[in-house]
Amino acid sequence: MPSLSFNAGTIELRGAAEDAAFVRDTALAWDARAACFRAPAIAYADVIRALRADGVAIDDEARRYTELERRAIVHREPRPFQAEAVEAWRRARGRGVVVLPTGAGKTHVAVMAIEDRRRSALIVAPTLDLVRQWYDVLAATFGVAIGVVGGGEHDVQPLTVTTYDSAYLHMEHLGSRFGLVVFDECHHLPSPTYALAARLAIAPFRLGLTATPERTDGLDAALAALVGPTVYRRDIGELAGEYLAEYDTERVEVELSPEEREEHDAERQIYRDFVGMNGIVMSSPRGFGEFIMRASRSADGRRAMKAYRRQRELAFAATAKLAYLEHLFSVHRHDRALVFTQDNATAHLVSRTFLVPVITHQTKVTERSAILSAFAAGTYGAIVTSKVLNEGVDVPDANVAVVLSGSGSVREHVQRLGRILRQREGKRALLYEIVTARTTETFTSDRRREHDAYR
Repeated sequence: MPSLSFNAGTIELRGAAEDAAFVRDTALAWDARAACFRAPAIAYADVIRALRADGVAIDDEARRYTELERRAIVHREPRPFQAEAVEAWRRARGRGVVVLPTGAGKTHVAVMAIEDRRRSALIVAPTLDLVRQWYDVLAATFGVAIGVVGGGEHDVQPLTVTTYDSAYLHMEHLGSRFGLVVFDECHHLPSPTYALAARLAIAPFRLGLTATPERTDGLDAALAALVGPTVYRRDIGELAGEYLAEYDTERVEVELSPEEREEHDAERQIYRDFVGMNGIVMSSPRGFGEFIMRASRSADGRRAMKAYRRQRELAFAATAKLAYLEHLFSVHRHDRALVFTQDNATAHLVSRTFLVPVITHQTKVTERSAILSAFAAGTYGAIVTSKVLNEGVDVPDANVAVVLSGSGSVREHVQRLGRILRQREGKRALLYEIVTARTTETFTSDRRREHDAYR
């Protein structure tokens, strides 16, 4: 009888004829060195189906995942769209991406999917903060020991949580132990290294969760092969009011001071002259990389890079921006506000100027947890952050967001809006976007607002 086994992120089929008909319908290829058919582990479900269709019985040694012994001990009534999402995923044979806004309860969709399949499951999340949140939710819902891989821990259980960084490093060993893999914030998955977390796993059931699957590099198209097609989607505008907090967005343009304007335009001209003389098309996918490469080769190039950075600094932290932020802090002194910046330098400047706590990627986990707890308790009325709170971290008490600076990413902007949309009685959220007029920020703002949530 042919046998199927798992080996370092691949599946090996031994004992089948080299001209077997089912091979044509799968990713299996003959490996002469090992004298067996081999395919990436992700092909496991297709291979099993092809074998069954041809009536080929096998000894399946690849599958090491199990059925969960215990059902959930805590049950929450799903919202209609959550139930619809799980049903759509079920109809797609338990493979696919569910797109729901931040605050709409994607975690509960995953819990329902785990309960539906009842297979050992691995949840992959982008940050240790999210790993902790998933750990708490799963422990409370299923009442069993929850495994953690990453952050100095390596405990594998039928329900395990890990980071993308740990998943792709360890999946060649763990890839046979889970029948369901949940990729939280799955827009991270298509990057070349993280994609290994999907390709090296046999899991026949896969669920991707995200509020914004689109990527600027176009690699989001790979999600269909790695996880499955988008099976269900609801956007912010569809759920606001009934399931998410009502909200308003306001874009405020400020002017540079005469001194700032003079310096900004002079620095920008130095940068633009260098780009033009070297024939660099900054709007092309490789434009900025080419600029960095050319800039490193000469004194003029290094001066152009310095000029590029300086004109951005002036736009990001214009004096008028800080003055308007002071006004907003006064207007919203009884609210909970999150201030987002593009870089750490601006975040620390805001922190020093207004004596509000700052969270960056350099902030230790314990300090970050203490700041967020004090914010939830009302000890702090505002927090400033660069990018750390863009996704995943639950800050339900926040009802005001101020985007002081940011990238042109639609995803980033929608995530920042999502941070203040957790619903509570009487809540109406408000997002301010402060943009420096007649700088590249106006163009960047137009790009990142290309989403129905801002129309």
